[in-house]
Amino acid sequence: MRFDDEQPVTVVLVRHGQTAMTVSRGYSGSSEPGPPLDATGRAQAASAAELVDRVGRDLWGDVPYPGEVVASPMVRTQETAGVVAARLGLPVRTDAAFREADFGAWQGLTSDEIEQRWPGTLEPWHVDGHVRPPGGESVADVGERLRVALDGLRGGGERTVVVVSHAVAIRAALGVTLGSAPGTWSQLRVAPASVSIVRLYTDRRDEVAVAGAPSEGWGPAAR
Repeated sequence: MRFDDEQPVTVVLVRHGQTAMTVSRGYSGSSEPGPPLDATGRAQAASAAELVDRVGRDLWGDVPYPGEVVASPMVRTQETAGVVAARLGLPVRTDAAFREADFGAWQGLTSDEIEQRWPGTLEPWHVDGHVRPPGGESVADVGERLRVALDGLRGGGERTVVVVSHAVAIRAALGVTLGSAPGTWSQLRVAPASVSIVRLYTDRRDEVAVAGAPSEGWGPAAR
């Protein structure tokens, strides 16, 4: 709760749509540019674009309509951001700080495959937050990267920025906004094409307004 009239920067965090790796439940990080969206993912991107287009209009009317779209450089986020930006009539700015975690040697593997090759390491990566996969990032590493990225958006007057990113990165953004421990961030559900919203203030008493809202099922937009 705020006790002043400061207007924050609102960041609408959109996870990319489904890919083949989403379906196979493989660990798809930032060390490889792909995979692209599949047919379901493209439909999800369209749903996300429709939902984001309603921000500041008939949904979350207390924030400005989006004026900027930023995306991770990965193929799946660029494709999702392209659909969202086209709906909003905006260009896409790429920022590598919003990329997914680097899973190192775990890249492309399922949880079962990781457990077979590195027994007892996957769960601590999620629940400790400071464990690193071979050659990769810890959850805390991702959190520090996202903290800096969000600080880059902070200030500059009231505005709304759409950021198209990834599951671990969005959980980290929500976690650092809440000031919670990295080991708790895996408890945040961020489904494909879901929307989360954080509000950033100059005094850093930031807010999480929405966490992991699905982009489908909101009903028709008010006209």
